Amino acid sequence: MSSRSVEREQLDRFHALPGDMAPRDAQDLMAYPFFSLAKSRRTAPIDFRSGNVIIRVEGTQEHGIATIWDADILIWAASQIAEAHDAGLRPPRLMHATPYEILRFAGRGVSLRDYQRLKAALDRLQSTTVATSIRETSGRRLHRFSWINEWKELADARGRPLGIELILPDWFYAGVVDAALMLTIDPAYFRLTGGIERWLYRLVRKHGGKQPGGWQFDFRHLYRKSGSATRFSDFAYDLRALVARQPLPGYVLGIARVPGDATEVLTFRPVLSTARG
Repeated sequence: MSSRSVEREQLDRFHALPGDMAPRDAQDLMAYPFFSLAKSRRTAPIDFRSGNVIIRVEGTQEHGIATIWDADILIWAASQIAEAHDAGLRPPRLMHATPYEILRFAGRGVSLRDYQRLKAALDRLQSTTVATSIRETSGRRLHRFSWINEWKELADARGRPLGIELILPDWFYAGVVDAALMLTIDPAYFRLTGGIERWLYRLVRKHGGKQPGGWQFDFRHLYRKSGSATRFSDFAYDLRALVARQPLPGYVLGIARVPGDATEVLTFRPVLSTARG
């Protein structure tokens, strides 16, 4: 029997809770470059180092690195676990749901094509490997994992679908069950279509919160934090376009310049935000 089969047998199954719930995100995933921002397949690794923080994300040639749209499944899982904890339950890492429940939560369609895209996202999450020093307190040792340990489709004896099962990794699960590491996000997040604007909303929500004075980052720092595979000039162009469009729910973006040089700084402040920590 494989180690994964043993793991499955040792875990109780958590059935997804019914009804609508506020989406909640893990702060570690909001603050650092864990996902590809491109809709095309990315196979080049993401490497990020800042102080004691080390992150390396790798994907396979077949599937590529998990994207920021694939991360909607992790937001669904985090929201389910947080909701269960609020209700006094202790859900395990083995989760069961129907594709319809996940797609509806993320504001997706429920056509056959949407189901196929969901399965492709699960494949990318399972095949993407992450090595990080975040939350490792003993020196610079790394925790290695995939976003999903394994997943499978279920069916009855007649072949009728019974939903899907997935097992979350310890690292992700530990961050979710710690309420201090979770933030509620605006449901309008799922309507953001661009990779950079989705990434930027999560970063702004993490750092900006509800501080009346807002927050700011210079463009170069944001470029490093994004893990983007585009050129810096293209990334900066996209940031300026976002400021012109103002797409982030609950936040106002602006651009300032550092006195005495040409450094551009992105500013952001909350306005009538519905998101709460």
